[in-house]
Amino acid sequence: MAKLYLVGTPIGNLGDISMRALDTLRSVDAIACEDTRHSLKLLNYYDIKKPLFACHKFNEKRSIDTIYAMLEEGKDIALITDAGMPAVSDPGAVVVEGLRQKGADITVVPGATALTSAIALSGICQPVFTFIGFLPQKTKERDALVLPFKNITTSLVFYSSPYDINKDIQYLYSRLGDRVLHIVREITKIHEQHILTTLKEGEQEEPKGEYVLIVECGEVVEQKPEGSISDQLLELIKNGMDKKTAIKQVAKANNLTKDEVYKIAINL
Repeated sequence: MAKLYLVGTPIGNLGDISMRALDTLRSVDAIACEDTRHSLKLLNYYDIKKPLFACHKFNEKRSIDTIYAMLEEGKDIALITDAGMPAVSDPGAVVVEGLRQKGADITVVPGATALTSAIALSGICQPVFTFIGFLPQKTKERDALVLPFKNITTSLVFYSSPYDINKDIQYLYSRLGDRVLHIVREITKIHEQHILTTLKEGEQEEPKGEYVLIVECGEVVEQKPEGSISDQLLELIKNGMDKKTAIKQVAKANNLTKDEVYKIAINL
């Protein structure tokens, strides 16, 4: 069987493409594109003439059978998106999963990503970060995605479009509070920019281009326990914690010994 190549393409500057990526695009039998019209600009720039077909988020499941049939025919296929790496906040993951289940041979030809480029440009010294990507449009879905990360001690990284940037910043401020915010836009392009601000002050007057938002972690504030010792124990046990662990946790939170809390626990 032939092979599917996941090929990274430039995120802005057309010069940011590897020799291996160009060799791959020239050697395959066909290229699956997120938007064939957009990809033609890159392919024409490097004088690459190959059959193109669409593979985007609305037809990924259908594309699995199409690509697999071509691979069975012995045709090598390259999968590219409009910019960056397929399957990283772009179409591709569904195709990869589906084809792997069918036993297809898949390899990667790495390229530029906005994520790592923005981290480098920001100069942020926190070695660990959490990549979340684009926020959903509905508030309920946003909350389900973001709130579990509210108290973790890493930076949070988001992608945003010029149409959503201010709405996204306002939402993050409402849920995370005021934090240091790095806004990186138009990476590798003429108007590339890094803005150091805060979630409270980060609104953009004339949004243009694609954005990466890096929200630094907030200060970890220890929550003071509420209610009596008995109430705290009962709440923890009710939520599935065993009594021994609950006693240890309540003792630590209230600066008590485990024996002191145990005497209360035996009367529950």
